[in-house]
Amino acid sequence: MILVGQYDSPNVRRVAVSLGILGFAFENDALSVFGDFDSMRTVNPLGRVPSLVLDDGTTLIDSAATLDWLDQTVGPERALVPPGGVPRQQALQLLALAAGTIDKVRAVAYGRLVRPQPDRWSDWIARCRTQAEGGLAALAAHSWPADARVDQACITTTCMIRYVRLADPDLLPPGRYPSLDALSLRCEALPAFRAVYPAEYVVPSKD
Repeated sequence: MILVGQYDSPNVRRVAVSLGILGFAFENDALSVFGDFDSMRTVNPLGRVPSLVLDDGTTLIDSAATLDWLDQTVGPERALVPPGGVPRQQALQLLALAAGTIDKVRAVAYGRLVRPQPDRWSDWIARCRTQAEGGLAALAAHSWPADARVDQACITTTCMIRYVRLADPDLLPPGRYPSLDALSLRCEALPAFRAVYPAEYVVPSKD
């Protein structure tokens, strides 16, 4: 299998970590949304990441759909999201909070780049940061037991934490939310996380 996209994208990274945790072998084609847009559109018509090209040539797009395919492939006993009931609803709630926080932090990063109307844009950036702060606080209030299985909520939240600290570190300085610090420390020490660790985050230039 080939995972298309760079690991500074938290959505690419959460798919990569999930592949590793579940024992799938894959290669990474580190195309950039900005630098390799035309090439990327030959894989995904939306020109977005991640895409996962399966061994039979089928291409899966969108991280949520890809993660669902992984869970369906390994079956309910190994799936990273519970198959049903209250546990599934709780997991999906956490995933929505983490994914929503990622979206708002990404919007802030791009908003600071373009700023077509400074006054209106600064208000919008402030709103996005407030929404991201709300997501972080809600996730920090959740119990993350140190001995719990690393599931998709742990994976996505940990990838979100790293992304926030790269893209907008003032939102999540060490010590603000000890529960998230502990979760990140525990998960980032695992081989599946270390293998796809994003070294830095660079906001793309307008060019």
